[in-house]
Amino acid sequence: KREGAMSKALLKPTPENLYENDFYRWTQEQARSLSDRRTHALDAGNLIDEVESLGRSQRTAIESHLRVLLVHLLKFLVQPQRATPSWRRTLRNQRKEIAWLLARSPSLQGYPAAILAETYDDAVRRAMQETSLERDRFPTTLPFTLDQILDLDFEPS
Repeated sequence: KREGAMSKALLKPTPENLYENDFYRWTQEQARSLSDRRTHALDAGNLIDEVESLGRSQRTAIESHLRVLLVHLLKFLVQPQRATPSWRRTLRNQRKEIAWLLARSPSLQGYPAAILAETYDDAVRRAMQETSLERDRFPTTLPFTLDQILDLDFEPS
């Protein structure tokens, strides 16, 4: 074991082994190489993976905020008497986060509409868990428009 650790320590740092062993340092060296236009020093394969991952993370964030938003809208719909200032803050915060993400990535403007049906089904399951209510208490189809869902002031009546 000791020989393996020593030989690892003696390895000349390359972009590939930095990626595995010191990700932060790898990012800084890749940024410097890009800035200096030293393309020969770039770890292209891992850079491609990381850039694609950033794009996926934007979609994942929108989906997550949309799901939380839908859960709270459903709770408002089926238990209006239990609505709290905290629920209202959650609605506002989730909407603002979605708007911020869409403003930073305008090419994702259509993404909420594309995932709405699937996200709604998951939100119903989560709302059922959070409220301990049966499935038949929730609408079978989405009862809100996307404009309502994203409207900072909309609350189900």
